[in-house]
Amino acid sequence: MATITERTKSEVKEIVYSFFAEECEADIEQINDNTSIINDLDGDSLMFLELIEIFKKKYNLDIELKVIGKYAVKHPVATIGQLIEMQLLIIEHENRLMELDK
Repeated sequence: MATITERTKSEVKEIVYSFFAEECEADIEQINDNTSIINDLDGDSLMFLELIEIFKKKYNLDIELKVIGKYAVKHPVATIGQLIEMQLLIIEHENRLMELDK
């Protein structure tokens, strides 16, 4: 379980923006928190899985994909900002993510 600092928030945002700019061949200047991953960037769920792997390595996270999947069904992500918020929750709570719904 990690404490989310302003530095962590900034790092996550930078990684997510850069990732989608590269993967979707988009201008990073055109990406913001309200950008729709599917409608604006033609992104897909496999990209989300790739990002999870990036963050698992970067922050040495102990989280199973099924936990993220169960959480995502109840809390769908459509925008870059929502994805960043979910990623911060994953970093902070890891496998205890589903406990947030209790």
